[in-house]
Amino acid sequence: MSTYQRPNIQRMQGYSWGEQPKDGHAIKLNTNENPYPPSPTVAAALSNFATTDLRTYPQPTADPLRQRIAQLHGLSKNQVVVTHAGDEALRLAVTTYVSPGGTFASTNPSYSLYPVLAQIQDAQTFNVDLETNWSIPADFAAQACAADAQLTCVVNPHAPSGHLSRAEQLHRIAEDISGVLLIDEAYADFIDPEIGYTSRELVEQHDNVLVLRTFSKGYSLAGLRLGYLLGNESLITPIIEKTRDSYNIDAISQRLGIAALEDQAYARSTWTRVREQRQLLAQQLSELGWACVASETNFLLSTPPSDSIGAEAIYTRLKAENILVRYFNHPRLDDKLRISIGTEEQNQVLLNHLRRLVR
Repeated sequence: MSTYQRPNIQRMQGYSWGEQPKDGHAIKLNTNENPYPPSPTVAAALSNFATTDLRTYPQPTADPLRQRIAQLHGLSKNQVVVTHAGDEALRLAVTTYVSPGGTFASTNPSYSLYPVLAQIQDAQTFNVDLETNWSIPADFAAQACAADAQLTCVVNPHAPSGHLSRAEQLHRIAEDISGVLLIDEAYADFIDPEIGYTSRELVEQHDNVLVLRTFSKGYSLAGLRLGYLLGNESLITPIIEKTRDSYNIDAISQRLGIAALEDQAYARSTWTRVREQRQLLAQQLSELGWACVASETNFLLSTPPSDSIGAEAIYTRLKAENILVRYFNHPRLDDKLRISIGTEEQNQVLLNHLRRLVR
């Protein structure tokens, strides 16, 4: 059969997303969505949106939303680019800063979209194994430099473990690598505020740091597809002016994004509830003999008891009961399940099924 694909596209495998149920009856704990609805201000903004505004193109660079994001982070508008979710932010970073044939570096394991984007760009991937406690190795930057990585990406808090790297280590990596460091903070809203983690200083002090944020998790807007990058103006400008799609953020998304950011009290209340349920679920899983990695995200990476039927079999049986969790066929993950934090009611249904499986 003839094909017109580029050779690198023909060779690659596409991204494999989490299962999406065909009806609304499943308990969905597999794709790390926020279990609570968006702010009422978002609902009001959507209901008050005038469809006549859809006749014209939206503001090309989403400047009102950029300004609101900049205020939230204590940065300038020129240090922000709004994207069609975090995934487009990653694609733009790869397109802008990795040459075909160049090298993209990350950790192993990590977000499975990274190698897909590198392959689309016809770039090489270089992975550094995480330590047994899921921390970034001390020589990570040195290895990335030796591989001549043009873009190095770390997820913080890490997915799929939930481990949080401290800002001090990220400062050292930014200083030591030769290319751009992208810190993927998709789950940063769920970090315990008492830890005091912030990446603002990383953006301000390093001209080679990009920070990714998304509305999908913290603001309960996974269905909207809205995200952004923070960085030095020298990194942001070429994305806005050259590699970003024209009018990449539609008028509705711009309006709803502003509405979500305006209700910080509501968003923070959902983050608090997720942290409370995370701690409670980890405790209850531990009582059942499961081992959970300490997490600063809205999920837990959990290992079932050694005398159980095993992670894959538990995943399969839960799915048969219309409960979805995430199983990874990966050497360091195939004895574990990643469980998104649900509502208290959803978590209790999960635990009840796990108790029966253990028995």
